[in-house]
Amino acid sequence: MQTHQAKRVEIIIEAPMERRLTDALTRAGVTGFTVLPVLGGSGRSGHWTREGQVGRAGMVAVICLIRPERLDTLLDAAFAVVERHIGVVSVTDTQVLRAERF
Repeated sequence: MQTHQAKRVEIIIEAPMERRLTDALTRAGVTGFTVLPVLGGSGRSGHWTREGQVGRAGMVAVICLIRPERLDTLLDAAFAVVERHIGVVSVTDTQVLRAERF
């Protein structure tokens, strides 16, 4: 089975900023992403957990798989939202099946 090169971009951001981020990605031409709740973690500010938080507090992970040539456009859109908020953006090389979907 043939695989195709792609980029996996994972953006961890404060949950209240989810809509602003996904809207920015959509405007940048990103046609697909997955949003997952982040249950807890540890970072510069120390250990944290979503348990006991009210409403949309906490963090979410927005995951995108895209063609390598579209990476810079996605990163520009993501950075415009993340630069002023708590968040982490990571990029990894990956392989996908059915490249026409990306």
